[in-house]
Amino acid sequence: MSDLRSWLMPLPFFAVLRGLPPGDAIAVGEALVEAGFRILEVPLNSPDPLASIRFLAGHFGERVLVGAGTVTASADVDAVRAAGGRIVVMPHTDPELVRHAVAAGMLVVPGATTPSECFAALAAGARALKLFPAEILSPEAVRALRAVLPKDVLLFPVGGIAPDKLEAYRRAGADGFGLGSHLYRPGASAREVGERARAFAAAWRALA
Repeated sequence: MSDLRSWLMPLPFFAVLRGLPPGDAIAVGEALVEAGFRILEVPLNSPDPLASIRFLAGHFGERVLVGAGTVTASADVDAVRAAGGRIVVMPHTDPELVRHAVAAGMLVVPGATTPSECFAALAAGARALKLFPAEILSPEAVRALRAVLPKDVLLFPVGGIAPDKLEAYRRAGADGFGLGSHLYRPGASAREVGERARAFAAAWRALA
């Protein structure tokens, strides 16, 4: 399994496709990849998420890192892996689940809010953290976490991230972002998703 850091170029974004129907998966995925996205995450509370993961993984192959979000059980990890997913993203910190994902050869990004949760996830084998929900984790809070966590740990604020919020979090030490409803909402067309994806890409490149 490749290191997650290698997937953060040219854009350090997870496309969180909550509610994506399988029939839209390829078109939406193509729009995102054309805009520079390389990580596609289908939350498991979406309609038939394993079908979408299977379609995306089969279509894009090694070009894109495809996986699941809202992963809360070891059986979920196994099902995502069987569908062709290579990364699991959790909304919470569960050391046993982190260890299971690592043992299965999956990239894993557990959710964490507090220093205790962050360090528990790292002790279980995580090397990246989903800082969630970002609505209650200000850039100042991320800066404080960055100061005490190992420098090689990747930090991804997730929740309510819009293009105009990227700069403050980046300056605070964020390595990337999970993009949800500001990027994709159920019913959005591939064209609409592509437009939003390009807006995020432009905002990120403006920070360079």
